[in-house]
Amino acid sequence: MSFDRRIRIAPSILSADFADFGAEIRAVEDQGADWVHIDVMDGHFVPNLTFGPQAVSAFRPHVKTLMDVHLMIAPVDPYIAAFADAGADRLTAHVEAGPHIHRTVQAIRDAGMTAGVALNPATPAEAAMHLLDLVDLVLVMTVNPGFGGQSFIDLTDKIATLRAAIGDRPVHIQVDGGITPETAPRVARAGADALVAGSAVFRGGSVDAPEAYGRNIAALRRAAEGATGTMA
Repeated sequence: MSFDRRIRIAPSILSADFADFGAEIRAVEDQGADWVHIDVMDGHFVPNLTFGPQAVSAFRPHVKTLMDVHLMIAPVDPYIAAFADAGADRLTAHVEAGPHIHRTVQAIRDAGMTAGVALNPATPAEAAMHLLDLVDLVLVMTVNPGFGGQSFIDLTDKIATLRAAIGDRPVHIQVDGGITPETAPRVARAGADALVAGSAVFRGGSVDAPEAYGRNIAALRRAAEGATGTMA
C-alpha cells in the first residue's frame, strides 16, 4: 500500500460506551473513522488501568480499518507477543517506558506489526530522531498520558521539528490529547497527519444515534485539512 499524508482520524475508544465496545467500534468506522485507537494503561507507567491483550482480542473482530494500539505500560517487551496474538495491527511504545527502545521496536516488527514510538509532553523530539528509519509512526502526546478529556498542551514546535526531520520517510506523525476542531488545525499545520480524539468524537452520540460521531469526525477532518490546504 502506498504511503500518503492525508489526514487520518483515529477515535480513541477510551471515550466509548464501555458496555458496548463492539457496536461503538462499528459505529465510528461506519461514520468515517480511519483507524481505531486503543489506549492500553497499566496503572504503573500511567495512573490508570484500561485494557489488556484479552480485551484487544475481543475488539479485533469488530475492527475493519486499522487497530492502532498505544501501550502506556512499562515494561513493554514481555507483552509484545500477546498483543500481536490479540490482533493489533500497529503497536506504539513509549521511549520513556524502558532503556532499550531499539530492541522494543525490532520486537514489534518481528511480531508482524507496524511499530510506533510515543513521546510524553516533556520528552524532546530529539528522543525519536535515531528511530525515524525504524518506525512507521511517531506519536506526540499533547496531554500527560493517563486520562481522557484533558486540556491540550501546545507542542506544535515539537511536531514541526519531527516533520522536518522525517522528510520523505514514510512515517506518520500522530497527535493524541485535547484534539478538537479548534486544536486540530494547529497540529496539522505543524505537520501531524493522524489525529487521535476521544471525547471530541464520541460527544453527543451513541450507537443508537451514530450520526453525531460522523459529524464530529467530519468536523475534525475539515478543520485539519483546511489548515493544510488539502481539502477535497
